Amino acid sequence: MEKTAMTEYRVMINGLPVSAQYSRRAIEGIFLPLLRRLSALRQEKGRRILALLAAPPGCGKTTLGCFLEKLSREQTDLCPLQAIGMDGFHRRQEFLQSHFTERDGKRVSLVEIKGAPITFDLPGLTESVRRVAAGNACGWPAYDRTLHNPVEDALRVEGQIVLLEGNYLLLDADGWRELSRYADYTISITADEALLRARLIDRKIKTGVDAERAIRFVDFSDMPNVRLCLEKSQRADQALRIDEAGDYHMAGPQKTNSIPKREA
Repeated sequence: MEKTAMTEYRVMINGLPVSAQYSRRAIEGIFLPLLRRLSALRQEKGRRILALLAAPPGCGKTTLGCFLEKLSREQTDLCPLQAIGMDGFHRRQEFLQSHFTERDGKRVSLVEIKGAPITFDLPGLTESVRRVAAGNACGWPAYDRTLHNPVEDALRVEGQIVLLEGNYLLLDADGWRELSRYADYTISITADEALLRARLIDRKIKTGVDAERAIRFVDFSDMPNVRLCLEKSQRADQALRIDEAGDYHMAGPQKTNSIPKREA
């Protein structure tokens, strides 16, 4: 069997080095056509285009967003894309440590379930998404894993095609559901739950946590978020799926309702 040609990509994300590999098949058959579609949409509408990329934890969506930005800037026929993330809207560590909720019948601090929808500043995210969709040049926060906190105005949003990535951007829940109404185009990524669990455990171990603690953290904190994303997301315009080898494929339609498009 012929070995699939791969492109290696290295980038700094949230203050840490990350590497990923993408197949030439996915680049030429999925990613470049997606970027051409967004460029055509930008030309058609004559204004900034906002695309949402939603995926469960462990799917590599932040790295993919950065790669799509790089890819768009290497092609002379494409409008350059600017990738941003929703992780900058994590509540601050001191807030999470001093606020509590219930999980599995027990009272837990929000810091123990950091990454769950309740641990994000949804009103702040919604207002910032509204400004981006309106075409404004504006500041955007970024999350720094070395500080465990967001950094305000770390980025300046000025692109004509903006790709916003995050876990819950297509979540079919009150408050979150409204975000998709600002989008011109939506993309989702899914993968088998077991694959995501293995990737999340591996990622946690690479931060210096021992295997037993990593498994305990992922099963208690990350996996409920994975299941929420997999089971309660709105249908995207383009659905992708990651296979066991980490490669991307076009996926069939999801089971939930489609998202109304915003007007020009």
